[in-house]
Amino acid sequence: MKRPNDVAWTTFQHLLAVVCFLTACLQTSFGARILSVNVFPGRSHWMMIGSILEELLDRGHEVTVITNYPRKKAHPNLTEITIDPIYDFWGKSVKVDSLYDLTEISIHRMLMDFLYPLGLQTAEYAYTRDNVMDFLRNDQSQFDLLLAEQFYQESFLMLAHKYKVPIVSIGTFGFAQYMGPMMGLMNAWSHVPHEFLPFTDHMSLYQRAYNMFVSSYELLLRSWYYLPEQQAMADKYFSFLPGPLPRLSDLERQVSVILLNSYPPLTSTRAKVPGLVQVGGLHIKEPKRLPDDLQTFIDGAKDGVIYFSLGTNLRSADMPPEKLAVILKVFSSMKQRVVWKFEDEGIKNLPPNVLVRSWLPQSDILGHRNVKVFITHGGLLGTQEGVHRAVPMVGIPIYCDQHLNMNKATLGGYAVKLYFPNITEESFRWALEEILYNPNYKANVQKVSQIFRDRPVSALDEAVYWIEYVIRYKGAPQMRSAGLDLPWISFALLDVIGLIAIVLLGGMFLLRRTVCNLLKGKRQRKQKNE
Repeated sequence: MKRPNDVAWTTFQHLLAVVCFLTACLQTSFGARILSVNVFPGRSHWMMIGSILEELLDRGHEVTVITNYPRKKAHPNLTEITIDPIYDFWGKSVKVDSLYDLTEISIHRMLMDFLYPLGLQTAEYAYTRDNVMDFLRNDQSQFDLLLAEQFYQESFLMLAHKYKVPIVSIGTFGFAQYMGPMMGLMNAWSHVPHEFLPFTDHMSLYQRAYNMFVSSYELLLRSWYYLPEQQAMADKYFSFLPGPLPRLSDLERQVSVILLNSYPPLTSTRAKVPGLVQVGGLHIKEPKRLPDDLQTFIDGAKDGVIYFSLGTNLRSADMPPEKLAVILKVFSSMKQRVVWKFEDEGIKNLPPNVLVRSWLPQSDILGHRNVKVFITHGGLLGTQEGVHRAVPMVGIPIYCDQHLNMNKATLGGYAVKLYFPNITEESFRWALEEILYNPNYKANVQKVSQIFRDRPVSALDEAVYWIEYVIRYKGAPQMRSAGLDLPWISFALLDVIGLIAIVLLGGMFLLRRTVCNLLKGKRQRKQKNE
């Protein structure tokens, strides 16, 4: 027979279970309704966005998403508007013969021949999907927030106008320098390099001058060319909305928070406003067991493993034949085993110590204790994974922020950097042996890894907190910089500088007139006395 205390304890447990169940139900019932728009078909970008959406679903929110990558399993709180088929932006939007040619491309061509066409054409393609346009025109749902990727898809910010909701943006590319003025912040060009330049945050006089020129040039090009193109697209495809449509530049200034795919010490330290929130690495999970054949291959590598991947966009199989021959020759002479993300698994003359797969679970591989070197192109997500797992790197950057990321890594002492056009058998072998046999690189990456992982809360919790914060406070106007309400002349203090210049010039003019009058009077008196 149960004692009274046992009965009371059992009753308490039942009541606690009921309270927890009701709390979960209430959380689901009162979850926010979030519209997420992600029309850029970049698989690596979706790794970050998808992680955030999954966490929002787990917390009971209702999510409607425009996406290229539908969920494998249905979810009761998820509605998907799928862009199908996925747009081949590398084949149709990028105006180069090979992505490896981007190594030597100018900033102007990077924007005009690569990023701007990529943004405009992927956005236009999404509008041509019948299901997307049917949703834009006919959906009468009520939403609490627009969650939009901040990557050359600005015309879709018009959805915030349609539904009269605040905006949280996801900067999958990390911090882009145009985000400063967008959030009411002056960019510090003296020590924060443009994301496409191969500089560090300690620049020479020439580098600072060039950084200022490139940064200001991009801002002008974006304002005078690119945003008007996006505006024309928004005006065309949202013409069904009543009344005059707002300017995209005004909608950008309404963004409450940008969740940045960056975090110290992998990014240059810079001034921030509260709405710029760094959550880099939120996509990284605890490593899982590898597929059996891969697990056996890596487990048996008594001398360690070299892992080689150029990310989701660059294909190792498209590498120039002479560079491929150099790399295979070096690999064949190494005692380490090599795991290589190589898209053509039928590659010929493959050394016995090299295993290739068209797709590999990168983060899980980097988490294996036998992996000693990570050969990478320096993409943001891969660099974060390498640092998180404390694996030193050989960097072969090709375009965009990859040079900046690898410069930061070499400055931190946990990577060596190779310039792709200049790779030879000697330089490639030297780079691998330097990382493998110089213990300083491993020690440095362990220190940097500790700093990268040392946070008050996890990156994913931080991201979701700010999304829910903006929803709770209807856009969180208390975080908005008053600088966004100023004309750019006042924002940059050019009006104050102009006033000071007028006062100084006026003062100098008056002083000159006074001195001239005094001298003239003195001469006149002297002539009179004579």
